[in-house]
Amino acid sequence: MAYASLEEVVLDLDRTGQLLRIYEEVDPSLEMATIQLRVYAAGGPAILFEKVKGTKYRAISNLFGTLERSKFLFRDTLPKVQELIALRSNPLNGLKHPFAHISSALAAFKALPLKNPSKKPILFEEIRIQDLPQIKHWEKDGGAFITLPQVYSENIDHPGIMQANLGMYRIQLSGGMYAPDKEIGVHYQIHRGIGIHQKLAGAKNQPLKVSIFVGGPPAHTLAAVMPLPEGLSELTFAGLLGGRRFRYFYHEGYMLSADADFVITGEIHHQDTKPEGPFGDHLGYYSLAHPFPYLKVYKVYAKKAAIWPFTVVGRPPQEDTSFGELIHEITGSAIEQEIPGLKAVHAVDAAGVHPLLLALGSERYTPYSPLQQPAEILTIANRILGTGQLSLAKYLLITADPKEQLSVQNIPEFLQYVLERIDFTRDLHFQTCTTIDTLDYSGTGLNTGSKVIFAAYGPVIRNLINKVPDFLNQWGDKKTGIVLPGILAIEMPPFTAYLQAGKEIDALTDQLLSEIENLKGVALIVLTEDVQFIEASLANFLWVTFTRSNPASDIYGVDASTQNKHWGCKGPIIIDSRKKPHHAPALELNAEVAKKVDQLLVNYPDWKNK
Repeated sequence: MAYASLEEVVLDLDRTGQLLRIYEEVDPSLEMATIQLRVYAAGGPAILFEKVKGTKYRAISNLFGTLERSKFLFRDTLPKVQELIALRSNPLNGLKHPFAHISSALAAFKALPLKNPSKKPILFEEIRIQDLPQIKHWEKDGGAFITLPQVYSENIDHPGIMQANLGMYRIQLSGGMYAPDKEIGVHYQIHRGIGIHQKLAGAKNQPLKVSIFVGGPPAHTLAAVMPLPEGLSELTFAGLLGGRRFRYFYHEGYMLSADADFVITGEIHHQDTKPEGPFGDHLGYYSLAHPFPYLKVYKVYAKKAAIWPFTVVGRPPQEDTSFGELIHEITGSAIEQEIPGLKAVHAVDAAGVHPLLLALGSERYTPYSPLQQPAEILTIANRILGTGQLSLAKYLLITADPKEQLSVQNIPEFLQYVLERIDFTRDLHFQTCTTIDTLDYSGTGLNTGSKVIFAAYGPVIRNLINKVPDFLNQWGDKKTGIVLPGILAIEMPPFTAYLQAGKEIDALTDQLLSEIENLKGVALIVLTEDVQFIEASLANFLWVTFTRSNPASDIYGVDASTQNKHWGCKGPIIIDSRKKPHHAPALELNAEVAKKVDQLLVNYPDWKNK
């Protein structure tokens, strides 16, 4: 449906029974976020907050809270978008069947933003930053944040809308060292388009003009977060998915979205930074305060009766999980088409997305050889780690399945397949002193850590066990448990320092080496402070293991050695997934606020049925 405004979305969801209206005044400090977390966890409806303390504006969350609702919002345009993405990934198909895609191509042409901006006056009122909903999501957050911004910037060398970037970078509205109403933080990670624009502007000693849109049709929000093929404009995509052109105009040197509910304009000055954060982020921990660029605010605008959209991120799954599902629904096999030999890739949400990738490739290099070992999948793995956001992966597990029955979506089955076949003396490949996700604090510094590729191919070389080996039950001083076939968890004292950890693990590997014959069915040992927690669910295992370890620092092995600078081990590998002193704290709900929210939701007994 071609929504012209966020208000139209609200009315449509209300008409179809997919909206919860909360009429009581709610506090934007923690309370609104806690309501969102509760409703999302129960698979509930979108939430319209009619009265937000401290502002005259309404707010909406959980708009994309389920894949079904997200698809509902784009029910009229989604098929054409999927067809065009597929056509771009496989242009030969378009040449073979040119008339089959005419309607989609025409829709794409009509979605192009007009070269000449609108001259029709748009009714915005000028307001201040403090007039906006000041939503604080987690208790230790450094202030109020915008979590669904559309941040617009232009290439100073090629100005204009078709060379512009529209991205979703979190914005800190208050707190810290920002001058109230005059400065706001702009947190963007590596591999982001706005960074290129800032560098180009800085090279000419000019500030980067930025416009931040909030609200408007939901297609605009999704366009800001879409990993689009090179050369496809986010604003064209917004028009295509939204069923109407992106409308805009220029005012006092800034581009304003004519359909946004709110617009913030200002400048980022080259090399000017201030501490941004902390902020409860999507790995389930706080990202701490670090120097990031900030916007010197010029003017802030709002439409009459504007609605403020927001979401809450935290330990997965959250609403951004549904974002990811929708993106996968739209893009289909676009990434696989980009990398020859790649059949499927899965960024594991429960592990925080970037920390763990599972991939399926092909092995076609040496079909004449009787020896089956990783070859082509190593080439594919390096392509994956050099491609866009996939390059931020920390653990990449890749294999090939000649029978084509294995799915990257079936995580336990995939792990078992890899661990049955991997040769730890040969098939571990580390990249040290490299870049990882900005939000991942397992490494040695901001954006800095290591990566490892687990590449497995060939026949089964170990039969994985489903119970703790008998000799471990006789140790008595350590709690142990089987998480998945061949994956053993061992409880250790809390981590204090790497020197001490090295001594502890040396002692442990010596003990295990003496029982190596009884470890043949164990492939992976995870060290933790709490075996019961890691055993409780697959999600707990994935979250703890892959968000709390840096491969180069935290992987050890039983009977380990280095040959020609290649590290490996004959026995199981060990991942030390204990909390480290340099890790960021995990997110926790405020108990008093949670209790208040539970009491408030009692007034809406039917919300779970919407």
